[in-house]
Amino acid sequence: MQQCATFQAKLHHKLLLCMLFVLSTSCVVSIDTVVLSLDDLLILEQVSPIRHTVMTDDHPMAVWEKSHDTAKGIILFIHGRTWSGLPDFDLQVEGEELSLMDGMLEQGYGSYAIDLRGYGETPRDSSQWLSPTKAASDVVNVVDWISKRHDNAPVHVFGWSYGSVISLLATQSNSNNMASLTLFGFWLDLDATAEKDSDTKSLEWRINTAEAAASDFIVPGSISQRAIDGYVKAALTADPVRVDWRNEHEFLDIDPSRIDVPVLLMQGEFDPIAPTEFQAKLFTRLKSADKSWVVVSGGDHAAFMETPRPHFISAFSGFIDRFNP
Repeated sequence: MQQCATFQAKLHHKLLLCMLFVLSTSCVVSIDTVVLSLDDLLILEQVSPIRHTVMTDDHPMAVWEKSHDTAKGIILFIHGRTWSGLPDFDLQVEGEELSLMDGMLEQGYGSYAIDLRGYGETPRDSSQWLSPTKAASDVVNVVDWISKRHDNAPVHVFGWSYGSVISLLATQSNSNNMASLTLFGFWLDLDATAEKDSDTKSLEWRINTAEAAASDFIVPGSISQRAIDGYVKAALTADPVRVDWRNEHEFLDIDPSRIDVPVLLMQGEFDPIAPTEFQAKLFTRLKSADKSWVVVSGGDHAAFMETPRPHFISAFSGFIDRFNP
C-alpha cells in the first residue's frame, strides 16, 4: 500500500508539472499573440501621405502631405533630378526607417513633398520640357499655397540635389512666405559657364534604370540591400521615364547675395556630387547672416536614408526650430 501511495504521489506530481508546463506555454503563446497584434496595429496606424492637386500657372501639381495635429512648423521638400517626392522623402520599406517626412513628423513637423512637372503624379505640361525658372516658379506658388493653408505661417523649404538649386532660385525670386532654406547635396559651381540650348534640342524620353536609382548609395554598409531594393522599386514605379530639361544655364542666375532667409547648408562627408569647394563658394556669398554649414560625418548623397540619419535629422530640426512662428 505504501508503494502504491508513493507511486500515486509521484504520478500526481508529474501530472501537476505537465499541467504547469502546458499552462506556461499557453501564456507565452498568448503574450506573443498580443505583441504581434500591437505591432500590426501600429503598422495600420502609420501615417500615409495625403495627395493634393495644386494649380500653378494653370498646371496641376501633385503635392503630398503628412500632417501633424500640433505642428510647430511646416516643411516643403523639393526632390532631385531624376526621382519624385515620395521615393525621395517618404520611402517605406518594412522593418526600415527611411522616410524623412516621418523623421520630421517625430520632431513635431508637418510636411509636404512636391512632384515637379513630369515627375511622380504631376504630368508634363504641353511643352513637354521643364526648366529651372519654371520649376522655381512652381515652388514659390506651392509655398504660398501651403502658407495660406496654415494661417499664413512661413514655410521651411528643403531642397535635395537638383532641388537645392531650384530652391535657391525660388527663394531669391520670392521668399515672402519662407521661414528658412535647407540645402543638401548642392552640386553647382557658381563660377561655371554654360551654353544655352539650341532651338533644335530634342526630347529624349529616356527610360530610367535600376542602376541609376541605386547610384546615390555609395558608402558600404550605410544602408541595407533591402532598403536599396525598396528605393529602386519605388523610384522606378513612380518615375519610369526621365524628365526632359532645357535651359539649365538658368541655374547660373543664382545670386547668393539675394538670399536673406536663414540657410542651413548640409553636406555628406563622402558625397562626390557636392564637393567642399562648391559649398564654400555658396556659403561665403550668402547674404543671410543667419547661416550654418553642417558636414554629415559618414554620409553620402543620400545620408538621410542611411546610417547618419539620426544626426542628419537632429541637425536639420535643430536649425529650423529657431525660426518657427
